[in-house]
Amino acid sequence: MRIRVDGAASPADGVALWPAYDEIFGDHPSFESWRDGVWDRHRRRSGFRLARALTAGGTLVGFAYGYTGEPGQWWTDNARAALPPDVADAWLGGHFELVSIGVVAAARGRGIGRRLLRTLLDATDHDRLLLMTTADADDPARRLYAAEGWQVIGPGIGAATVIMGRRR
Repeated sequence: MRIRVDGAASPADGVALWPAYDEIFGDHPSFESWRDGVWDRHRRRSGFRLARALTAGGTLVGFAYGYTGEPGQWWTDNARAALPPDVADAWLGGHFELVSIGVVAAARGRGIGRRLLRTLLDATDHDRLLLMTTADADDPARRLYAAEGWQVIGPGIGAATVIMGRRR
């Protein structure tokens, strides 16, 4: 398994990621809705980084990506509204926002998610790292973040979510 990190992404990268994204998350009815509503906007943001887990044959089995979060972006603005003001002031703006991390079902349980997370974050120089995840402390993703030093810093944007952060 090899992990590759890129500081830029193209429309073709979105086409390559879509089957894995759809299998893992299944939250968009079509490639076009994901591309137009999420991917094309995110890949153009400052500080964008994309990590891909590829088999020896080049098959994509997982990915993670994020970018620099700034005021005026949907997530940063909504996180500011959800967090206590002193916490929002200390964490938001110029942070690295981990947007998505996922591994296809057939490749889970092999440490690929952890490798993606570490490799992606090693490729950034941000001192504050943020993400939103489930409030369920037993969720495998949430356990991974906690094991990597992330802590809950406040309530999330949606129901049953929390915002987690880590400082370097």
